[in-house]
Amino acid sequence: MLRRRVLSSSLAMLSVNLTMSRSQSMASANSDRPRKIAQIGTAHAHASGKMSAMRALPELWEVLGVSETDPELRRLAEKSSAYAELPFLSEAEILNQSDLTTVVVETRIEDSCTTALNCLRAGKNVHLDKPGALDHADFKAMRLEAERLGLVVQMGYMLRYNPAFELLFQSVKEGWLGEITEIDAAMGKLADPGTRKTLAALEGGGMFELACHVIDAAVTILGKPREVRAFSTPVGDDGTKDNQTAVLVYPHATAVIRCNHADPFGGPRRRFNVTGTEGTLEIVPLESGRINLSLSKARGNYRKGHQSIEIEIPKGRYDREFVDLAEVVAGKKPLAWDAVHDIAVHETVLRAAGVWRE
Repeated sequence: MLRRRVLSSSLAMLSVNLTMSRSQSMASANSDRPRKIAQIGTAHAHASGKMSAMRALPELWEVLGVSETDPELRRLAEKSSAYAELPFLSEAEILNQSDLTTVVVETRIEDSCTTALNCLRAGKNVHLDKPGALDHADFKAMRLEAERLGLVVQMGYMLRYNPAFELLFQSVKEGWLGEITEIDAAMGKLADPGTRKTLAALEGGGMFELACHVIDAAVTILGKPREVRAFSTPVGDDGTKDNQTAVLVYPHATAVIRCNHADPFGGPRRRFNVTGTEGTLEIVPLESGRINLSLSKARGNYRKGHQSIEIEIPKGRYDREFVDLAEVVAGKKPLAWDAVHDIAVHETVLRAAGVWRE
């Protein structure tokens, strides 16, 4: 039998979380009164969704307000149901509230790391949306400062809490697939003109902005790659990196990551496939809960051979992130992804996007 690869520490820590259902997590976190939370920034594509998730969990979180300094973004937020009846506060007003435990950072990417660091220095835990920073040195310093201060930084990589990915992480950790030899993942879409303009302003393009989700999952499974090879073959002529591929190289495996923003069927084609010496697990479409599992021998509740599985996906896309964060902030459990993992992911994302600088 081939000796199994030593997985990253983040995957090992996940074993505690994989057996906990959403209801179990909520019951545990609910043993204390709701903790106070606020949001800084509304620019991120996930901002309103994150606010809706927090507000959908009043037994866990009391939302104190939101901060947005950009007049146009504030105007749009004031019209959004996600922010209805919430006070708009300054960043200082948020950070000066002594009973506030946690801040959700949803600013523009160029401001996100500085904002997160300000929150940490004010003694607040942070939920920081992906990919966290433009500059790696800034991200690493922020993430290590959180460790030094004993505060939580939860990165907003949504696939971490998707039940299909939880089954994938379990299958890898328990050796169902044998030694992992390849990962094949794609996360694309057909970008509208506004999205193309946003991506054109990012040196790393779509690989940096979107495919970071699947890179986080790949690093959770295989750890930091020893080499990353990046390719960009733009389809448009507007300066947008809209068609990118990266190969993450490991001693006995490769992970191929694709990000195509010129794909009219990008959504349904999003996938994550892991193959090992004893089986394959494929999730497609990415957030559907639909799994194709092939095993050389029976594992867990699954038989030898090929089977299709469909796992129920919670309606709230981000709810499980904030259920888990409530438990972590309450001191009931550690966050499964530590600073070493997050720093490795950020470096890998930059390398995959072709914008790594030594």
